[in-house]
Amino acid sequence: MKKIFLFIFIGISLNAWDGYDYDKSSYVEIDSGNLVRSGNDIEIYDYGSGEYKDVEVQSVESYGGSTEVEVYDYNTGEYRTLEMD
Repeated sequence: MKKIFLFIFIGISLNAWDGYDYDKSSYVEIDSGNLVRSGNDIEIYDYGSGEYKDVEVQSVESYGGSTEVEVYDYNTGEYRTLEMD
């Protein structure tokens, strides 16, 4: 399990991380330099709205080849689930 989180951390630190929010039908991107860990505030780019948004990471779960990141969006007051590749 520690290796999975280390892999996620290294991948996020080196490159942007692309994903999709199926509820909003919107692509998202987490830029490099954001530490995606429960309780951390990060910035995402939401292609659907064309805006950067500040969110708080609620949980990070890995399933096979993808990772599910649940966040709280401060701008809308909603929880979002991001499917990251």
